[in-house]
Amino acid sequence: MSLFPRSSTDQLLGDIETYPNVDERIAPASIDRHVLCDSEEQKQVERRLLQKLDLRVFFLVFVYALKHVDSGNVAAARLQGLEEDLHMTGQQFNTLISILHIGSMPMQIPSNILLNNLRKPSIYLSCGIFSWGIFSVWTGAATSFRTALLSRFLLGVTEAAYYPGVVLMLSRWYKRHELASRLVYFTCGVAASRVIGPIIASGIFATVDGTLGCAGWRWLFFIEGAVTCVVAGISLNLIPDFPATPASWLTKEEQILAQQRMTDDMCCIVNDPLKNAHRSGFAEALTDWTVWWLAVALAFLTAMLTFENFFPTLVATMGYGTTTSLLLCAPPWILGAATSLLVMRHSDATRERFWHTTIPVSMGVAGFAIAILSMNTAVRYLSLFFMAQSSVSYIISLTWLSNSIPESSSKRAVAIAFVNSFAEFGDIGGSYLWVTSWGPSYSDSYLFCIFMALISVTMLWVYHIHLIQLNKSGEMKERALGLPAGFRYIT
Repeated sequence: MSLFPRSSTDQLLGDIETYPNVDERIAPASIDRHVLCDSEEQKQVERRLLQKLDLRVFFLVFVYALKHVDSGNVAAARLQGLEEDLHMTGQQFNTLISILHIGSMPMQIPSNILLNNLRKPSIYLSCGIFSWGIFSVWTGAATSFRTALLSRFLLGVTEAAYYPGVVLMLSRWYKRHELASRLVYFTCGVAASRVIGPIIASGIFATVDGTLGCAGWRWLFFIEGAVTCVVAGISLNLIPDFPATPASWLTKEEQILAQQRMTDDMCCIVNDPLKNAHRSGFAEALTDWTVWWLAVALAFLTAMLTFENFFPTLVATMGYGTTTSLLLCAPPWILGAATSLLVMRHSDATRERFWHTTIPVSMGVAGFAIAILSMNTAVRYLSLFFMAQSSVSYIISLTWLSNSIPESSSKRAVAIAFVNSFAEFGDIGGSYLWVTSWGPSYSDSYLFCIFMALISVTMLWVYHIHLIQLNKSGEMKERALGLPAGFRYIT
């Protein structure tokens, strides 16, 4: 018996049939399965298909890194006089951090619903990329706190479409056991932004500070925003659409196989017409208790991860100057990216999510504890390496969510956007955990992060047990009815 009722997933096997709505755009009957009748030929086509997809994933990761550079450069700008030039006081800088998420949260669900119904989502996402580049430039031109606040709010609005949209898009191209290995690169993208962003910032501060009468932190926003606008033009040809949309970069065989793979991956899922008839993806997602459960769990997890937004500040507590502090930000994130690759690949190989989330979170908790116990420079720097290991946990959790919604793509679109946007409550609240008066030790901040981590892991453990029970229930029904093995949830 499951811990809680779940209308869409408590039944694994009832009237067994292939689920007809893996992708509302793709009618399984239209897929010519005889085109690729030779298994060796199909393997070669699949290999070429995945290679082409992976190249586009790398571009998506590059854009994701730019997104984090554009949204996170305010932390570096703080070290170069942003607060003083905009006459900011009290917790106004924390508000500047949190307003980004207030702009992003309400836009993610409607954005994903719209994207799910577009024939050419690449155009939509490219326009979003160009828009956030413009608002990044505007932040550099701000002359007051209010102007900067408005530009950051609009930056959040325009960035909202990208990540949940990309996760949805990739879930329509990759099988469930392939998805985490691709999404791990987005963790690497975040790590790359944490490495490259401070290095670029230190270079800009050292070379163009004062040029044309503009402070270095303004040039930081101008240059990085302009680069994003250029990349937006390139993205029109490199962001993939959905498998059913004709694509010049795919052969006919590759496009047929792309659709067939998704149909095969979701076979043997229960189709209950009484429950699914006339229900929108929005209603299906928001009446599923597990979607809400994961949303709350990831909100606590995100609150724990807010240390990332203040990483340059935490490094600066060791007493180094601006340039040195920015350069010292890089090594912890380089190590974090390397271990993230190993963790996510192992998670896909073993088809396990809970422990691959819990162990990185535990590493972060160890880092917080070390930072609380000592103000020694070497020890404090070591703690940052432990903290950087935890960033992969969010990507694994969101992948787990996508894996656990085998129903219609419209439900998956809403669920991904809802959970990702709800989790930003953690970013909003967590931004106020790092008040200046708590520095330089930030012991209280670290204690709050440990508490958030414990709540999140406990909730994910409950979800883990729930899915195990569903799998056992399905296995028992199969044995009783003498049926072949069917769909199983990744736990």
